[in-house]
Amino acid sequence: MILTQISRAQGVLNDAEVALCQRVYDHVVSVKQVSTDTEHEDLASRIIQSFQHGVKDEDALLRLLV
Repeated sequence: MILTQISRAQGVLNDAEVALCQRVYDHVVSVKQVSTDTEHEDLASRIIQSFQHGVKDEDALLRLLV
């Protein structure tokens, strides 16, 4: 799911940035028990938007989304 949102994002992320976003996504899905496709898409979109707006620290992204 995160890769779909990344491909829609305007900027290009490198492999390390994609991996960071994927780890955050996986953790938040687990903690918040995200289950619907809509929730998955919304979460992935929020992660990418936050990252693109300068929240590039993994812990900061987790605090923002959990």
